[in-house]
Parts: sequence; C-alpha cells; structure tokens
Amino acid sequence: MDRNWTAAELAEILGDWATAPGPLYRRLAAALTVAVEAGDLGTGERLPSERELAQAFRLSRATIVAAYDLLRDAGTLDTRRGSGSRVRGGPGKRGISGAESGTAVVRRLAAGPGPLISLARTAGEPPTDLAAELAALAAEDLPALLADAGHHPRGLPVLRETIADQYTADGLPTTADQIVITTGATQAISLAITCFVRRRATVVVESPGWPGCLDAFHAAGARLVPVGLDAEGAAVAELAPAFAAGPALAYLMPTFHNPTGTLMSAARRHRIGELAAQHGVPVLEDNAYCTTLGTPPPPPLAAYAPRGATVLSVGSVTKTIWSGLRVGWLRAPAPIAERIARLKTLADLGSPVLDQALTARLLSRPRPPDTEPLRRLAHLEAALRARLPDWRWRRPDGGSALWIELPDMDARVYAQVALRHGVEVVPDATHIRVPFTLPAATLTELAERLGRAWDSR
Repeated sequence: MDRNWTAAELAEILGDWATAPGPLYRRLAAALTVAVEAGDLGTGERLPSERELAQAFRLSRATIVAAYDLLRDAGTLDTRRGSGSRVRGGPGKRGISGAESGTAVVRRLAAGPGPLISLARTAGEPPTDLAAELAALAAEDLPALLADAGHHPRGLPVLRETIADQYTADGLPTTADQIVITTGATQAISLAITCFVRRRATVVVESPGWPGCLDAFHAAGARLVPVGLDAEGAAVAELAPAFAAGPALAYLMPTFHNPTGTLMSAARRHRIGELAAQHGVPVLEDNAYCTTLGTPPPPPLAAYAPRGATVLSVGSVTKTIWSGLRVGWLRAPAPIAERIARLKTLADLGSPVLDQALTARLLSRPRPPDTEPLRRLAHLEAALRARLPDWRWRRPDGGSALWIELPDMDARVYAQVALRHGVEVVPDATHIRVPFTLPAATLTELAERLGRAWDSR
C-alpha cells in the first residue's frame, strides 16, 4: 500500500512499452494500465512524478502528463496535492508480485520474440552435426529407449555417466550418483534454492549479476548480499566477511561470469573453497556459460574445495550446443544429490528422455574448437568502435557478450532510449550487456541502432 515506485523500478515493470504503435503518451498509459490489471502495480502505490519519469525515460514532461491524464480519466490513477499520483483499484485486485513475475528480461523471454533486437538472449546457431546425431539416435538408440519405462527422475543413466566422466577428466572426480539431470540450468538453480534457501534467508551473490538468475532468489524471498568482482573473480575482501555472517548459500559464476565474461583464477577458486569450509557456507557454482574464447578454464571450483566444504556445480548444454536443447545438471555430494533428486521428482518426475539421449550422444563426441564466436566478437567490436568510439569495454575471457561501460550516462536511462530505437538492452547502473552471438548482419544493424539511440539521448 505504501510503496513508492522509482522510475528505474517502473521501467522494469513496463518492459518494452515504447515499441508499441501509436503516440508515446498512449503507449505509456496503455503499459501502465496493463501493469495495474496484472497486479504488478498495487492499489495505493505511488508512481514517480511527471518530472522524474520524464527525466528517466528521456521524454518530454508533456508526454508523461498526457499519459497520467489518460489514466486519471480512466479512473486508474488518483492525483492529490502533496500525495502524488497513486494507483486506484478495489480490494483484492493485486495479483502476483513483481518479484514473483520477474524482471523485464524474464517477462520478455516469456512473451516470446518480437520486432526488437533483444540483448537478453545469447543463443548461437546449433552445431552442424545436430541433425545427423538426431537421425543416428532414431536409428540406433530409439528402440531401446522405447522399451524402457522412460521414467528417470535423476536423469538418464548414460547421460549421468557421461557427465560424471567429463567432470573426472576435468580434474573433479565424480560418480554418476552425484549427478542430477535437470531441464536446463535454471531448474538446477531453482532446485538448489529449494534445498538450501528459506524465505528471508541471506544469499551471497556477485555484483553485477544476471537478472534472469537472480530473479529465482528474489522469488524465493531471499535477501541478497552483493560482492564485487576483480580481475580474478569474486573479491575475497568482500566475500570473507559475507561468508563469516553465515549466509544460507553463495551463488557464484566462476567460469566466464555473466555478464562480465571474467574467468576466476585457480587461486581464487581455492581460496573460496577454504572460506566455504571454514564458515560452513554451501556454494552454488554456475558454469553454464562455459564458451571459451581461447583461455581454457581451470577445473570447477568444487575441485579446489577442501574436505568439509559443500559445493554444488551447475552445467548446461544450452549455451554450448543449442539453446533449444533444454538439458542441464547439478553435480553435488551424493547425499545432497539425493535430496535434489527428490525435489526434481516432485517438480516434474524427470526431464524429457529423448533430449537427454541426444545430449549424451553430443557430449560423448569430441568437438573441434569453434572459432565462430571469436569472429563474431571481432565483428561486433569493429562495428561498435566505428559507430560509438567513446564506449569502453574489456574483451571477455569467455562467454557470449561484451560488458560495456557507458560514458557519463545512467545505463537504465539509455535502455529506455534504446527501446525506442528497436533494441532491448540489459543494463545496470553504468554498463550494458551486448551479446556477440547474433549473425554478422544483425550485429552490424545492432551497432547502428545503438548509435542512433546514443545520438538521441
């Protein structure tokens, strides 16, 4: 009832309203109406002033006034001197909360593709051998799969064994009973949250972080404690006191952190493992973004953890093979893997068997180094330097995106401007994330749209 929305928070709720047809004031009024009807904006909650919203969205104050006037005329908004503009509505109108329905990134992913060039997605092209492996699966493996009960809540045994063997080869001895197959890395994270995190519990996370992952912690009612990054990964000077405070969980991305592309050093992984054991803090390491750009990563953080430390490792083929193959996994100590398997059974009784069988085939084949990401990265960097020479970034160690610092501008404000030029930007206060996995022609057009948005800011 007493919530006062800031312009930045409202931008997250409204999403890509500026890309709809019609005058801007009508688009804004329509988007606010939808937010009220969906329950994202609750009765009695205060909206930003016309002046504040105009400044944040880089619109004229007249546009905001006209939008608010439409809402007042429709009975959706009530404005009183000294009280500001508040949402009107009857009791019980409020639906799911903003935390439960996710940030703008999650909302647009759920809505599906649109006319925007979306920087919330980093999917590349599927491998050339995907069709051949699928045909071989149908010819060679399908009869045995059809004869099976098809019920594997922990995951298809051959896939669990394949993943366990890969961890062992990478320096982390693993058995199949330590692996639980999930429907993508997102489900793996959600299962770990269910296992360790209760409402109002504290979770240590890196800052910056990826909103799509952090939303899962917000939805669970966790209190997030951010720690910064340096060139070696999560900063120990901030991690040590955060761990000493006894959080329920620490969520880290040591291998090609999203969105910065930072690769955590072996020494830093070892130190974090020591801290986890010393303070009894479970660590969830998310290594789903493991596309290398030439720097091979060290073994997972779990390989450096001493006896007594609890480290769960998340992996996925969604970023490394194909975004349509929604297969992920959790690697954990066997007793915790058993708990996760029970939660997985409650969630969906097991991930699709055919997807798992295909993944097992793809993971068991040696794959030559993929040089296409480096070519696309170089193409994007050249296009941005030509069109936006004042922008600055550090070439990532791996992953799929540039983390670009905007000079002298709030990135959240720029995101609103970019929407009106056909680009969905994922910002924090000073940076934006720009994937380089799109086709070269799209990357060229992307740089031009970003440049037009920058010129009109």
